[in-house]
Amino acid sequence: MAYKCIVVDDEELARRLLTNHLSQLENYELVASCASAIEAHQLLKQHQVDLMFLDIEMPVLKGVDFFKNLVNKPKVIFTTAYRDYAVEGFELDAVDYLLKPISFARFFKSLEKFESQQTPRITKEIQKEKEEDFIFIRIDRKQVKIHFDDILYIESLKDYVKIHTTDARHVAKYGITAFQELLDSRFLRTHRSYIVNRDKITAYTTLDIEIGAVEIPIGEHYKKKVKEIIGG
Repeated sequence: MAYKCIVVDDEELARRLLTNHLSQLENYELVASCASAIEAHQLLKQHQVDLMFLDIEMPVLKGVDFFKNLVNKPKVIFTTAYRDYAVEGFELDAVDYLLKPISFARFFKSLEKFESQQTPRITKEIQKEKEEDFIFIRIDRKQVKIHFDDILYIESLKDYVKIHTTDARHVAKYGITAFQELLDSRFLRTHRSYIVNRDKITAYTTLDIEIGAVEIPIGEHYKKKVKEIIGG
């Protein structure tokens, strides 16, 4: 998912430079380029923005004053041609302060700082699925509903996973790590190729886990975590 950005600067050349910098990064999407704080204020009423590049010294309404009065503040990186504004910018909890002209290397460093401050991004759809105790998985052009309680274990098949349930087997195009992120805390990774439902474990040793008649290996890399969670 791309971070949504806006650029706010009364200088066209400065806006064009930042737009060009952003265009080189796949995980950033430019929502708009605004020539004034007034224009940006209207846009923020209509769009959710993750990051704003905001010039400090602008006519009519300065960037700092504009940002101070925002109710729902996106993260901000201040830009300016004047070094004297740096302290004021950081007092507003800015991600960074960029001095014009802005090189791509310095710009990229600011974005790394921004990303380091972000929490993992989980979509509302996945959150909802976790809360409701089931997921919909795309299988053969259909979205198939699978309840977590019905899943015995998941097996990796390279770029696919085989979901073993109490009454069926489903093959879906997911990497096992990506699929694990859709599951709740009852599921335990025991091997690079296996995830098990802890509620379905019938027996275990230091080498494997049994779910009914099925023996699932415990990988060397996963032994410590498995031991912490289920004992042994």
